[in-house]
Amino acid sequence: MTTLTYTDTEGERRKLNAFAVLEAHRETLINRGRRALLRHLLDNDTATADDVRAAVILPAGVNPKAFGSVPGELADAGIIAADGFAKSRRPEAHARPVQIWRLIDRDAALTWLGDHPDMPDPAPPTPPDAQGELFGEGRAAP
Repeated sequence: MTTLTYTDTEGERRKLNAFAVLEAHRETLINRGRRALLRHLLDNDTATADDVRAAVILPAGVNPKAFGSVPGELADAGIIAADGFAKSRRPEAHARPVQIWRLIDRDAALTWLGDHPDMPDPAPPTPPDAQGELFGEGRAAP
């Protein structure tokens, strides 16, 4: 049996950079996702993750799975409720099932939106290895 050893430093660097981007943007993205979900539900009977994805642009390097926690807080608060499943309309999702959400409490949704305004975009994160690239290997910062 062959054991593979992870030695791809470029891959590791990219992974760490992607994590830094996600960490810097997560709170803003989740807030925007929740706002998009509620705004869609205020104007329509139902909404899915497809509606959130259409309304919120993800920065490069952020996996769309970051939106997985969008509905949780709203459902826990009794503002929205799960209402079955539908096939995703996004071609890249290959018609996989996505949760359908229905607005339960319109007044609570409007209050939530008022209490959670849009957040500014965070400053771009510094890649984990930026200092080494800036000053070269083995050189100290001035």
